[in-house]
Amino acid sequence: MKIAFATKDTVHINAHFGAAKQIDIYDVNTEGYTLAEAVTFGGNLQQDGTHDKLFPKFEALKHCTIVYVADIGPGAAARLINKNITPIKPSEENAAIADVLDHLVITLKGNPPPWLRKALRRDVAPSFEEVYVEIEEEVTV
Repeated sequence: MKIAFATKDTVHINAHFGAAKQIDIYDVNTEGYTLAEAVTFGGNLQQDGTHDKLFPKFEALKHCTIVYVADIGPGAAARLINKNITPIKPSEENAAIADVLDHLVITLKGNPPPWLRKALRRDVAPSFEEVYVEIEEEVTV
């Protein structure tokens, strides 16, 4: 699963989604995590009301399950959710990315909450049996 972080320093979750000049994307599983990519963005990222600056970010996050942000506008959050990407604002200001990743790995090893289990299933192709049962249910009326 891919998890993204809006960051100013690659250490903390400390950037507003729209104004973020960098988003770090990690591959995360029950064994641990690795930095997959650090995506940088240019242009006038501070300008409010200009949603053109968000399109490159949506594209960069298209394979991510979660994006952690210091803050995010309601329009950008809704668009991420519509793309099946969950924006999360940590309760702790300036949360350390490594701490969040460590906690996430522990959560994945245990009993993840329902929303996270659903997101994990999205990353895995359904088995033949799952597809067959779903098709069978659609056909039998």
